[in-house]
Amino acid sequence: MAGTSRKKKRSTRQTRTRSGNPAKRPVIEQGPITWKDWVGAARLRTLPLAVAPVVLGTGAAQTVDHQLHWVIALACLAVSVLLQIGVNFANDYSDGIRGTDAQRVGPARLTASGRVPAKRVLLVALVFFALAAVVGLAIVIRTQQWWMLAVGAACIVAAWFYTGGKRPYGYNALGEVFVFIFFGLVATLGTTWVQVFDLPLQAWLVAIAAGLFACAVLLANNLRDIDQDREAGKRTLSVLIGKIPTQVLFTLFVLAPFGISTVIALLYPIAWMALLALLAGLPAIVIVWSYRQPRELVVALGLTSLTALAYAGLVYWALVG
Repeated sequence: MAGTSRKKKRSTRQTRTRSGNPAKRPVIEQGPITWKDWVGAARLRTLPLAVAPVVLGTGAAQTVDHQLHWVIALACLAVSVLLQIGVNFANDYSDGIRGTDAQRVGPARLTASGRVPAKRVLLVALVFFALAAVVGLAIVIRTQQWWMLAVGAACIVAAWFYTGGKRPYGYNALGEVFVFIFFGLVATLGTTWVQVFDLPLQAWLVAIAAGLFACAVLLANNLRDIDQDREAGKRTLSVLIGKIPTQVLFTLFVLAPFGISTVIALLYPIAWMALLALLAGLPAIVIVWSYRQPRELVVALGLTSLTALAYAGLVYWALVG
């Protein structure tokens, strides 16, 4: 009788864990939340996408004024990184309360796992957005470019509505469009503008490259989750166009920036060195085309982020050398 009772209790616990809103699931036999869980939820492998446009934008600025405006550059870096982390926690919250992450392939999320109350994850996201806004305001005050307050507000709004709100654009095949705009054009051109109040051709070229890398990372992520997203009703671009077209797009998005660097090399010969970043980019492409288990795409995602960072560093060297 005692054994039967224990089995019933165990069965009840398992049923409660699997049922209901993922954001409201009780924390059962998973141990206390640790700082490593929070760091994991910040998705550090995506942070190179926040660093790369600032590095590229600063390099473009130094083609106009060779002096490094390091205080403003560091402030831009802080804004970019804080927004990226805020986006990651906001996605954790929004996907978690919708149940989209309930059967995810990649690392577990705080909200979906039920280990952290959804409101706490939301609060952390809002804190990072607020910190980004404070640093952004400092940049505006320092540069007197008051119109950029609207740009900053648009960045935060776009970050939230990627997976938040009643009609998130990330659920309607528009994720790549907004990522290209905000993680490519806005981040890179904004960095250049606040340093030299000019947007040379170099800034536009590297902004496009940064945006393409960001889109490639998003495609790798969505390709990994394509089956789960389809079942959850999340209409990403990968869900709409399918596996092979996604693989083709990913390949183009990774390789196209290197075409841009060859154009830059016509004026800044060291830019040919950017091809070294293919040492990480090509393996990512191979994985995307040859993977057997979706989990393998986590490696491709990390390699693509590393490619973007290496590319940014090498192109920066070319622009300021």
